Amino acid sequence: MKLIPVILSGGAGTRLWPVSREQHPKPFIRLADGQSLLQKSFLRAKSLPDVVEVLTVTNRDLFFKTADEYRETGPIPMPLGFILEPQGRNTAPAIAAAALTIHKQYGPDAVMLFLTADHLISDLKAFTQAVQTAVKLAETGKVTTFGVKPEAPETGYGYIESEGHTVKRFVEKPDLKTAQSYVDSGKYLWNSGMFCMTAQTAMTELKSFAPQVLDAVEKSLAVSRRVEGSGQYQIELDANTFAEAESISIDYALMEKTTHAAVVACSIGWSDIGSWNALGDLIAPDGNGNSIEGEAYLHDVTNTYIQSTDRLVAAVGVDNLIIIDTADALLVASKDRSQDVKQIVGQLKKIDHEAYKLHRTVHRPWGTYTVLEEGPGFKMKRIVVKPGASLSLQMHHHRSEHWIVVDGMAKVVNGDQDLLIATNESTFIPAGHKHRLENPGKIDLVLIEVQSGGYLGEDDIVRFQDHYGRA
Repeated sequence: MKLIPVILSGGAGTRLWPVSREQHPKPFIRLADGQSLLQKSFLRAKSLPDVVEVLTVTNRDLFFKTADEYRETGPIPMPLGFILEPQGRNTAPAIAAAALTIHKQYGPDAVMLFLTADHLISDLKAFTQAVQTAVKLAETGKVTTFGVKPEAPETGYGYIESEGHTVKRFVEKPDLKTAQSYVDSGKYLWNSGMFCMTAQTAMTELKSFAPQVLDAVEKSLAVSRRVEGSGQYQIELDANTFAEAESISIDYALMEKTTHAAVVACSIGWSDIGSWNALGDLIAPDGNGNSIEGEAYLHDVTNTYIQSTDRLVAAVGVDNLIIIDTADALLVASKDRSQDVKQIVGQLKKIDHEAYKLHRTVHRPWGTYTVLEEGPGFKMKRIVVKPGASLSLQMHHHRSEHWIVVDGMAKVVNGDQDLLIATNESTFIPAGHKHRLENPGKIDLVLIEVQSGGYLGEDDIVRFQDHYGRA
């Protein structure tokens, strides 16, 4: 038996703003133990028996950050695959792309285990047992889902009415009274969003119930670019043909229609971490019901969750609040309204405010940059370039740049000059000059960049050459 876990890493996690943002979404949120939700999902996947490959479906812009997260977890004993979406089209097209890819590589009987990148599972032994049961059902042609035994009448989850492994029906998110009746009956399970099926079953069922999705994805894969090397491959889905696939979830496209659905009931310590309340519940409260991550000083404060990694937070005389402090945004919300944080993100997106999309520190394939200060006509950044990495050969129309090396050695193309710049040395790049920054050393290259000009937007860039396919 060949098992291929498929990690579906999409969605913006708008209810967890300001930590979760479009270019740093929910799977990359770090928990108190230092691991991200994505890393925990990957560790669960690669530790399962009979795994021959771990395949990840994610946004093209998040590929390098995802690969870096995986490498941080330690040795990776199996090949890695990445299917890179030019834009999100929900879970049905993502699952179709994975099924077509795995069918071609491993044959029709390969078993796919679809996992979410941003959920938490605390009982790994029970999870492994549930997967083994699901695999056996999948090998009989079942489209298997995982139903979590409910611990409370949650209104934020879909439910599955079941009898043994038989799915009687899927139910939308209920109101509180209905959810309580589901829990009391003992016949309903939370819909976890995890699935298990063979490659052939997935293709057969999608062809029956979502043929447009399957056809569009198949066309996209046929003209997509595939790159292989160093124990991994990546498939960059063609944007034009992939956009033809209907944006639809696997629940609507397949699960609610198939006659081959099965469910594995399990208690695995599962949470979808769908709000700040859920994250706060992971931190043991003090005697006043307060959960704190970071440095905080409180007076007459109760039932409040505070997260701050960069600076001290003080609170006086408040109750039942969520306080999330980041380098460039502060969230203060009532715990009773934690689901409404996404409304703020909607407002920011409507006016194209960068805070819905980017953090002050932005990850790039070559490293990171952090905006230190900006004002009319200038911007200062701290740039970190990983060993052996380089930025694209590029040019800016509207801004000049002054680079000062703080640590390491920089290899620089500046117009028609090739330079080596050591610590405490600098170079000036006028607007209109082609330039490139590279780290030829074995330690991180750190420099300060001072930009000046009439327009300092990140889109003022013309790339001529790029190691990461962005030119």
